[in-house]
Amino acid sequence: MKRISVDIGGTFTDCFFVWDDIYVDAKALTTHHNLALGFNDALDLACKRAGLDRSTVLSEVDSVRYATTLGTNALIERNGPKVAAIVTHGFEDTIPLSRGRGYGEGLDYSMQQNLPAAERPEPLVARSLIRSVKERINSAGKIVARIDPDDVRSVVRELVDAGAEAIVVSLTNATENPEHELAIQEIILDEFPPHELGAIPVLLGHQVSGRKGEYVRATSTIVDGYLHSIMFHALSQLSNNLRDFGYDRPMLVIHNSGGMAQMNSTDALQTIHSGPIAGVGAAEHLSNETGIGNLISTDMGGTSFDIGLVPEGGVKHYDFLPTIDRWLVSVPMVHLDTLGAGGGSIASYDRIHNSVKIGPQSAGSNPGPACYDRGGLKPTVTDADLVLGYFDPDNYANGYIKLNPRRAKFAIEENLCDYLDMDVVEVARVIKDGVDEQMAIGIGKELRVRGYLPEDFTMLAYGGNGPLHACGIARHAGIKRVLAPPFSSVFSACGAGNMRQLHFHERGVHVTLYNATTRALYSDYADLNAVITELEDQGREDLVRQGFDGDEVQFRLELDMRYGNQLLTQAVALPDLSRVSGVGDVLEIIKTFGDVYSHRFGAASAAPEAGIRCNTVRVAAFVDGDVVNFDTLESSGERTVPDPIGHRRAYFIGHDKPIDTPLYNEEALSADRVIPGPAIVTTETTTFLVEPSWRLEPTEQGAVWFLQD
Repeated sequence: MKRISVDIGGTFTDCFFVWDDIYVDAKALTTHHNLALGFNDALDLACKRAGLDRSTVLSEVDSVRYATTLGTNALIERNGPKVAAIVTHGFEDTIPLSRGRGYGEGLDYSMQQNLPAAERPEPLVARSLIRSVKERINSAGKIVARIDPDDVRSVVRELVDAGAEAIVVSLTNATENPEHELAIQEIILDEFPPHELGAIPVLLGHQVSGRKGEYVRATSTIVDGYLHSIMFHALSQLSNNLRDFGYDRPMLVIHNSGGMAQMNSTDALQTIHSGPIAGVGAAEHLSNETGIGNLISTDMGGTSFDIGLVPEGGVKHYDFLPTIDRWLVSVPMVHLDTLGAGGGSIASYDRIHNSVKIGPQSAGSNPGPACYDRGGLKPTVTDADLVLGYFDPDNYANGYIKLNPRRAKFAIEENLCDYLDMDVVEVARVIKDGVDEQMAIGIGKELRVRGYLPEDFTMLAYGGNGPLHACGIARHAGIKRVLAPPFSSVFSACGAGNMRQLHFHERGVHVTLYNATTRALYSDYADLNAVITELEDQGREDLVRQGFDGDEVQFRLELDMRYGNQLLTQAVALPDLSRVSGVGDVLEIIKTFGDVYSHRFGAASAAPEAGIRCNTVRVAAFVDGDVVNFDTLESSGERTVPDPIGHRRAYFIGHDKPIDTPLYNEEALSADRVIPGPAIVTTETTTFLVEPSWRLEPTEQGAVWFLQD
C-alpha cells in the first residue's frame, strides 16, 4: 500500500504518508492563497523523512486523498458567488422566510431559547434573485400543470442579467418526479452552453437531496451552489499540482458521510467538515481494531475543537438533517460538534462578566498567534501556553516556527491585564483553564444528551494541540483515561487514509410498517423493494463510473423511522437485510427500531401503539480497501522513568508558584517508559503536557496513555 492522505485545516496542512510498511507524518502551514503550496511543503517534509523524492512518490503512489475545511471557511467568510434560485410559482418566499425556528439554527443553545433576539442569517440567495416558473407536480409525482419553455427562458435571462453566477433549481415535489427540473436544466444549457463564455453552473434539488421537504432540499442545493465554484477551482488547483509532478490518477476527496469519492462524483456540500470527520473515521477504525471500548474523539487544532462520538463496537452517530453554518440541510453526515476553541483562538475581554472570552474568532495561520511574530496583535491560547512555559520557543513545530515570548506577553498585557487587574501569568492561567473548561463542557453535553456518562468513555486527544490540553480537559470533564492515538498530530489525515469509497442515496417515502388504526402490518413489499433496488442501482453506477467492478460493490440498507406522528425520527441500520420479503422481515425491522429507540431514549419512551412509520429509505453503497493497521494498546513488562534532557519553569493550574518541570524529547516515548507529571515531552509535531497527578505511558506504535494517579 502506497498512499498520501492530506487534511487541509485553517492553520496547518497535515500529511500522513504510507509507503509499504513505512508510516510518516508531517505538517506545514496552510497557504490559503494557493493550497497546493502548503501541500507541497508537507509532502516534501514527509518524503524527506522517508528518504524519497516527491516526483518518485507521486509517480508510484496508489492514491492521494484530500480532506479539507475550505468549504466551511468559505461559508464563514461569505466569499462565494451570486446564487440565483428558480422555484415553483407560489413558493417564492419559502427560502427567505425559512422555518418557524430557522432564525435559531446554527446558534448556541442559549440563543435558540431567545429567538426574538436572534439575528437572521445573511442569505446566500438575495430575494431579488429568486424567480418562479408556472408548473406543478403533485405529491404522487403526477404533472398537474406543465412547464412553459418560454416562461423559463424569460426567467433565466432575467437572472443572468441581474448578475447570477450560479443557478439553483428546486421545484415542489421534484423528488417524486424530476421531469420539470431536468427540463429547466436543458433550457438553461441551451441558452448558455457549457463550452461558451458566460456558461454558469446549474444545480438541481432532486440530484442534491432525494428527501421530501421543500425548504431543506432548497437550502441544501443553495449551499451546494454557493460552494460549487470555490471548491471546484481549489480542488482543481490541487489536482493540477499533482499532475505536474507525475501523478496521473484521479484525486480522491473525503466526504462528510465518512466515505470518499473522485472529484467528478463529489458535491461541494459533501466536503463540509470532511477533515474532522476523517478523524472520527480513524477513531472508529481504532476502536474496531483494538477493542478499546467507548471513545469520545476530540480534535484540537489551530482553529477549532471538534467532538465526535464512537460508542463501543465502532458505530458512528449520523446527522441526516444537520445544520451547516446557519442552514438546515439534507445530507447524511457523521455527527460532529464543533467549538471555536483551538490554539489560534483569540482571547478577548468580556466587559459584561469581567472575564476572558475565548474564541470563536481565530488568528489562523496568517498572521497567526502573536508569538508567531508575523504581525498578530491579539492574544491567543497558544500565546498563553507559551507564557506558561509549555513550549520551547526554538523548537516549536520541529523548529519550523520560531516563537517570540515577548510578543506573546505584550499581546496579553496590552489586551487583557489592565482590564482584569492581573499579571500576565495569571491571565495566561485564566486563558488555559478557561479553554479547557469550555471544551470539557462541550464533551459533557455531547455525551449526556445521548444518555452516556463521561466516566464510561476514553477520551481520544489528537490534533496539534490535543495532547497539550488533554489533562486539563479531562480534569474538567471527569474523565480518567485519555489516549493520544498513534500519529496523533495528523490523526485526521490518518483517518483519510482509511476511508473507503462510499455513496449514500436516499428517497423520501410514506411507508406505514404498523397501522395503529387497523392493526395491520405493511404488506406492499414490491413497492418498497423497488425503491431499494433503484437506490442500489444509483450507488453501483457511481462506483462503476469510478473504475470499480459492479460485483465489488456492497450495500447497507437504512430506514428513518418514527412512532406515529412524532417529529423525531430515528435512523435504523439493517446490515443483514437487503429486501423485505414477508411478515418476518417487517417484524425484524420493527424490533430493531424499538431496540435502537429504547437504548437512546429509555424503554418507557417507545410507543408502538401509536403506529410505526418509515419516512426515508437510504442505501449506502461502498467498496472495501486496504487500511492502516493499529497495534495493540496494551502494555507489558515493567516501565522505568527516563532521564530528562533538561528542566524548565512552568506554571500549572492549582499551583501558585512555578514548578521546575522535567523536559523530554521523542526518545522518551518508548513502550518501556513511564513519565510522571509534571512533565513536558516535545516531539516534532506536538507537545505532551503531563500535569501534576497524571502520568504518561507510551505504547508500541506511538500511542500514549494519560492516566490519573
